[in-house]
Amino acid sequence: MKQLNITKVFRALSNEQRLKLFKMIYDCQVEKLSNKNSTCVKGVDKAFTKACDHLSVARSTVSHHMKELVNAGLISMTRKGQSFTCEINMDAVKAVRQFLE
Repeated sequence: MKQLNITKVFRALSNEQRLKLFKMIYDCQVEKLSNKNSTCVKGVDKAFTKACDHLSVARSTVSHHMKELVNAGLISMTRKGQSFTCEINMDAVKAVRQFLE
């Protein structure tokens, strides 16, 4: 993993909508790890729709926030066919925890 820029991380998380989006992705990832029958959405279209509904914003706004989280190193998006998967960068989460300790 490249060096995490802690300033970029906190700037990305300082936006309330991005923070909610990050938390939503994090909670979903934790649920998937602990429960094989997870109800978390699969596929970018459903995930974007859920995020848009949750945040009450347009798809373009969610897309912008996702890019900011990617640029900060907090999440990664991987293309699989015609869809994307989104994953929390747990190394970044650990780095933030270490910084705060």
